[in-house]
Amino acid sequence: MSKSHARKTLPTHEVTNQPPDRGDVDLWASDLVLRDCATRAGARAAPLAAYGAALGRAETREAGRDANLHPPELCLFDRGGRRLDEVRFHPAYHHMMDLSQSAGYAALAWDGAPGGHATHAAMVYLASQVEPGHCCPLTMTYAAVPALAANPELAEIWRPKLTADTYDPAPRPIGEKRSATLGMAMTEKQGGSDVRANTTTANRDGDAWRLRGHKWFCSAPMSDGFLTLAQAPGGLTCFLLPRWLEGERNAIHLMRLKDKLGNRANASSEVEFHDALAYQLGDEGAGVRTIIEMVHHTRLDTAMAPAGLMRAALSEAHHWVTHRSAFQRRLIDQPLMRAVLADLVLDWEGALALGLRVARTFDGDTAEDRAFARIGVALAKFVSNKRCPVVAVEAMEVLGGMGYVEDTPMPMIYREAPLNGIWEGSGNVICLDILRSLARDPLAAQTLQAKLDAATGADRRYDAALKAHRDRWSTLPPEAEARWFAEATAHLLTAALLLRHAPGAVADGYIATRVLGESGRIPGSVSGLDTDVLLGRLSG
Repeated sequence: MSKSHARKTLPTHEVTNQPPDRGDVDLWASDLVLRDCATRAGARAAPLAAYGAALGRAETREAGRDANLHPPELCLFDRGGRRLDEVRFHPAYHHMMDLSQSAGYAALAWDGAPGGHATHAAMVYLASQVEPGHCCPLTMTYAAVPALAANPELAEIWRPKLTADTYDPAPRPIGEKRSATLGMAMTEKQGGSDVRANTTTANRDGDAWRLRGHKWFCSAPMSDGFLTLAQAPGGLTCFLLPRWLEGERNAIHLMRLKDKLGNRANASSEVEFHDALAYQLGDEGAGVRTIIEMVHHTRLDTAMAPAGLMRAALSEAHHWVTHRSAFQRRLIDQPLMRAVLADLVLDWEGALALGLRVARTFDGDTAEDRAFARIGVALAKFVSNKRCPVVAVEAMEVLGGMGYVEDTPMPMIYREAPLNGIWEGSGNVICLDILRSLARDPLAAQTLQAKLDAATGADRRYDAALKAHRDRWSTLPPEAEARWFAEATAHLLTAALLLRHAPGAVADGYIATRVLGESGRIPGSVSGLDTDVLLGRLSG
């Protein structure tokens, strides 16, 4: 090549004004709000500290990313045409499952030590910040344990495997497993939330049953067993289906994987039962009453996950604005940006405080604890999941175009944000459950009112809002107002907790914006927030 054609390669630009890589981020040590709320809830600090540090390592966050980028693959047949009905996962998914199951995500609540459910709830919050998809099989496993109590013989076999702090993904019968996971398959095409419309049938086969039918949604189809509902001669009944029998697969056919908006690492599916062998849980005809214990506990996780997603979104946004400048000023120093982020902090901190307060009552053993757990988890699930997508999209916008790019976790968080509001009862179902609980259980209403009353006298605006709420709904509202009632009640309950335990600036801001509505409906349309205190809550 002649000298005239030779060209020296010169850089086109220098990379500046881009935030540094976050590296290892200890999700426990860097979260003052979590540590405070977990302590009040009676959660155990040691396992949470270890789990939060492990989840926050750069290599773990990269594994979470890989589990989403490489979704599960359905393998229906082997090369000879024999049915496999298996799902194959990327190694990163197994890494996340091993980390979380070994940490006690599904097991700690049942080991008899104090604070188990609160510790579990905090683990849901932490895991949701990194890779929410793998939480599904572990949440189902955690929640299935109390339902198994309806059949002591099955519980003796399955409970030790479900509460083992090890991960064993091998497709083997339960007796050959070091640990196990349990999924759920209830929803059918024609019924949705109305499970009494289910058409799957159950017929006796000696001491067991044979189930035949189709399930429109099956959570985590590679679980070692599933809880499901089917129509027995005595009515809708709960059953446990093992995926493997001695020497052969059970007749559970995977039809297809759901092509979902988010939660991509988790292989939700449609399944058919071709006279699959099953074992009865609870009385014949009492299927809903039996499985409701599982649903009750999964709802705790769907109330905690949005708090974790909000934390993840705000952490990314805060990192960006701290290291990014525009118009000759750091973004974090610009008043409008501070107003937006401070407003969003109120949603995150309120969701975390309410979720862990509810989790504390799951650990309680009094009638009052049980009553409040049922009404409180519904209120927390409803309000936190309505706020989560708002926080996610606003935090995404903070990053500008980068927030819309898969190089950041923002698109994953955005896709995940609506999910927990749909799972385990969508908004309308939850609001109607709230009305039914208050109507049927006087103790639920009494415990709720007692917790609202506990904060009176600290802030005249809160006292006035509580009085107005009770004047407006001196009796339970009509069905058409159920969402309004649930939202208002949940905001008051959150405000009561913040008044008693959070810094004054947090409680003051929450009451002004969420309880009294002294702001616009768009985040950041506020005035008078103490942005220094609120943004300080993010930096831990």
